[in-house]
Amino acid sequence: MSHPGFAAILKKIETEKEKFDAISKEVWRNPELRFEERHAHNLLADALEQEGFKVQRHYILPTAFRAEYPPDRSSERQVQVAVLCEYDALPAIGHACGHNLIAESSLAAGFAIKAALETDPSIKGKVIVIGSPAEEGGGGKIFQIEGGVFNDIDVALMAHPSPTDHLFPPFIAIKRLTVDYKGKAAHASGYPWEGINALDAVVACYNSLAFLRQQIKPTNRIHAIITKGGVIEGIIPEEAQMKIVFRAANLEDLKSLQEKVIACIFAAATSTGCEVMYNINERSYEHLLTNKELANTYKKHAEAMGVVFQDGDHRIIPFMASTDMGNVSHIVPSIHPTFSINTSAPNHSKAFTEAAGATAAQTPTLNAAKALALTGLEVLQSTELLNAVKRQFEEDIIAENIGSS
Repeated sequence: MSHPGFAAILKKIETEKEKFDAISKEVWRNPELRFEERHAHNLLADALEQEGFKVQRHYILPTAFRAEYPPDRSSERQVQVAVLCEYDALPAIGHACGHNLIAESSLAAGFAIKAALETDPSIKGKVIVIGSPAEEGGGGKIFQIEGGVFNDIDVALMAHPSPTDHLFPPFIAIKRLTVDYKGKAAHASGYPWEGINALDAVVACYNSLAFLRQQIKPTNRIHAIITKGGVIEGIIPEEAQMKIVFRAANLEDLKSLQEKVIACIFAAATSTGCEVMYNINERSYEHLLTNKELANTYKKHAEAMGVVFQDGDHRIIPFMASTDMGNVSHIVPSIHPTFSINTSAPNHSKAFTEAAGATAAQTPTLNAAKALALTGLEVLQSTELLNAVKRQFEEDIIAENIGSS
């Protein structure tokens, strides 16, 4: 790490680590649901403004922002590296996916890249810190894509806390749908033959999905909850509702799985005599395309700090989930590695919430920030690396198109 910018990155993060921890803890103590992250939005935007970034608040979405350094808009085309903050929490269990740590690591990376640019003004480029709300089911980044947020971005970087360290986490595609069954109310004891039980339809559909799980690919997932099942025991439920999530390794597999899920929905309606309506959220999350060139650069810097990646170790099950960063990765070269925060607790658990707010999470979070910043700086410094990243991206997109044809 002979370039002075590298030293500036490490020094900046070490010098400001208490500030980054305080911001993370503040987000953690004040969990906000998707599209409601007003406190986190203001906290992060204030910190960036105080650091000298030009900040556009409420950018495309009410709780999103864009912060850039240097703040001037040169007429000359410059390389632009984006680091993405997430900061929404989950209902009931708070920051059980550690988005406070994503906000911290990306904020720290942004500060650090700025410090490197100040150290070497000859580097012609920008660091963009993007506040990206509503990852937990809201598809915030999809709205941002549609709003042109990533049109001028060359690479997009972020990292996600989990129990494991993986460069190429299997983040898969996802769709969500809501199903409403309509039956007929009747006295459940006196005239049950006059009724049509909508709750039975939901239960039949749920059980059909459970049977279907046995015959789907290992990279597919189906989850469901019943959100309405009647109002009182003595009335045959006239209305019932369920929500279904299904996932697959790519959009082609997702399409195939969708057909099977919908077949279960209609089979339940037929067997119970109910009417059915379903609504699919068409803002599906795409699977993550990890750019190998960016990932290998991140790996080099993370391993120098003692990180041991577990890709390929069949004894370690990687965090398999879905993210709207997948959609970003199909339009901009991206990485989204996971980093262990010294817990064996699974994401989306109360124990992981506690781990995300613990002191033990700080060193791995700041190591991830350093690796992100060093990766970003290399992209800004090296035309050769940037060209290799873009070539890899083009090859990945071509391979995706061939695979889906």
